[in-house]
Amino acid sequence: MKQIPIWTVVVPLISWLLLGGIALGWGGAFLFLAALGLGACVIASVHHAEVIAHYVGEPFGTLVLAVAVTVIEVALIVSLMLSGGPSTAALARDTVFAAVMIILNGMIGVCLLVGGSRHGEQTFGLYGVSAALTTLAAISVLTLILPNYTTSASGASYSTSQLVFIAIVSLVLYGAFVLIQTIKHRHYFLTENGEGDEVSAEHRPPRIRLVVSSIALLASLGAVVLLAKSLAPVVEAGVVGMGAPQAVVGIIIAGVILLPEGFAAYRAARANRLQTSLNLALGSALASIGLTIPTVAILSVLTGWQITLGLEIKSSVLLLLSLFVASLSLSTGKTTILQGTVHLVIFAVYVFITLIP
Repeated sequence: MKQIPIWTVVVPLISWLLLGGIALGWGGAFLFLAALGLGACVIASVHHAEVIAHYVGEPFGTLVLAVAVTVIEVALIVSLMLSGGPSTAALARDTVFAAVMIILNGMIGVCLLVGGSRHGEQTFGLYGVSAALTTLAAISVLTLILPNYTTSASGASYSTSQLVFIAIVSLVLYGAFVLIQTIKHRHYFLTENGEGDEVSAEHRPPRIRLVVSSIALLASLGAVVLLAKSLAPVVEAGVVGMGAPQAVVGIIIAGVILLPEGFAAYRAARANRLQTSLNLALGSALASIGLTIPTVAILSVLTGWQITLGLEIKSSVLLLLSLFVASLSLSTGKTTILQGTVHLVIFAVYVFITLIP
């Protein structure tokens, strides 16, 4: 029986101790140690996610990591909104948009480029990716673009009844996708050679290892998000010092939160398991919107705050371009370095336009 690497259990514990030091007001070089702890937690979380994925098989393994990260991300957004009050009305929109752009262009672009460079041409299950992109396009447009064109509420916002309805629609769409992914058409999310299918009992990790990895995964992901939140003021001060727009902070924080999924997707692409990479990437984007918007809608109803959801024109164009290009580049079931290059160029444009509006 392969033993659990000690460092994967020790790292989350040390990271939580670092969080305690930050709470006590320790700064300077201690913040550098916290940043190192954050990076180590990312690697540890990927290890534990892979243990769980090996035990339960695909696509359940990728779903575990995507949902776990998103639940913690949503909790972070809600806590920031509650502490910031009405001034954080656009926080959920900015975070979700940054996450979608990072996933659709940055994460997928790197996976396609690395996989194509290493293996030439890679294949994946077309039906599963098509289902994910269809659902993602519907939720993205309904939550981030349509609010700009409704008239019941002022600005880029929904009225209370509209917001509740869209929240229900988001949950229905995401729930339908998870049903298709895990039960009704699970084979859509497996490759033709059965990659990621059920793992036989003799090759599964011991149950005790599954339990330890599950607990350690949650501890690692929690430390990643809280360390990112704690380091945010330092990042924000650096961004302001450089004269960059405030939106850059959102991109950096979203990127850090998505590091565990991004690293796992990168490793899968290098190992020629592109299906797993796309399951992780698209599943993360769907979970980010499908869980964040309903939660924010509930918060809006309870507090009476008007939540800004609609993107400005520039961001709307980039979002629609990203969805359009993704639907084309992933429409054949085969990819090369060209598709990865295109996605990364769009991501570079997104970052550049954010820096220089």
